[in-house]
Amino acid sequence: MPNKFQRKISPMSGGGVQRASSVSSSPSNQPRKRVKRCCRNFVTFMCTQVGVGALIVIYAICGAFAFMNIERQFIDGTADQVLELRQNCSQQLWSITEKHNLIDRRKWSEDTNAVLRDYQAQIAGVIKQGYVGRSPEQIWSFPAALMFCLSVITMIGYGNMVPRTPWGKGFTVIYASIGIPLYILYFLNMGRVLARSFKFLYRSMHDCTQEHPRLDRLDALEGGVSLPRKKIIVPSTACLWVIFFYVLTGTVMFANWEKWSFLNSFYFCMTSLCKIGFGDFVPGASLTTAADVNAATHKLQEDISADPDELAQLQSVAADQHSKLAINFVYMLLGMGLVAMCRNLMREEVRVKLREMREDAKLCMEDTRLRFVGCCGSPRDGYDSDYY
Repeated sequence: MPNKFQRKISPMSGGGVQRASSVSSSPSNQPRKRVKRCCRNFVTFMCTQVGVGALIVIYAICGAFAFMNIERQFIDGTADQVLELRQNCSQQLWSITEKHNLIDRRKWSEDTNAVLRDYQAQIAGVIKQGYVGRSPEQIWSFPAALMFCLSVITMIGYGNMVPRTPWGKGFTVIYASIGIPLYILYFLNMGRVLARSFKFLYRSMHDCTQEHPRLDRLDALEGGVSLPRKKIIVPSTACLWVIFFYVLTGTVMFANWEKWSFLNSFYFCMTSLCKIGFGDFVPGASLTTAADVNAATHKLQEDISADPDELAQLQSVAADQHSKLAINFVYMLLGMGLVAMCRNLMREEVRVKLREMREDAKLCMEDTRLRFVGCCGSPRDGYDSDYY
């Protein structure tokens, strides 16, 4: 009896322990499962086109603020060096003028030209060291820092501004190591989405130009016959026209905002979208920054003859720069996406053309073989006629 009773009780007691353990463990596992689900949903969203695009924008903005805080701490000693060179040059010219007193004009010209040549060589050496005539606060403004981050992750590399501090150089390496794979993911996803959308738009326009394609399809469906949909390949000329109009839009926009000529604007758009990036023209470098407004304010306080309307104009222009900056940034990112779209569409057309060329080559070889056999005959037939 005790054994039977224990056998009956033991499953119940075991089941009670299991239920108790499951009940006690389920509340503790719920937050963990919830966190895992949220992380999984976040990673899934970040792998989509919208997520990757938003991540690129956030990554570039965070990098711009980081570079601004790092590079503005750089102490530029070249400005004092240039000021000293200018003062020495002017002092030497004055000494030469006092010495000759314009009596010997030829000797005065030779000495002054020698001094100016030395000054020119010294200024060229200072410029090679990184002197641009502006302070780090004026160089690393938010628009310029944002374009620098965009040139790093897109591998354009304008080269008009570079980090000068050791921390800035190290952060650039880390920033590029993370940003370049992120941009490649954006490039592939955006190119795929834009190619699919443009192909749908082109197919719809192509169907509209045909004579009653929907009526023919409806008649075939009513008759029980399913017509296969004809595959439409987007031609390369359509892709080139899209790129041309996009570059033309950028040309007008940058010529208006950056005060460039139309040729320089067109030159900048083409070199940027082709990832050449010479760096002689970069948007954002000529924008009015807070440092320019502060310098104008300081000048107005010191110089009584300064025009106060100039300060008001600078403040109004600086307030309007944020919208222009956002449009410039979106233009560059969308342009890279259009380049990826054209790459996908042209690759599809090239594959179709290569397949057609291979089929044509096979038909040509087969036709050549048949012609050769028809003209020369079969060798076996010649042997049979000789035998008989």
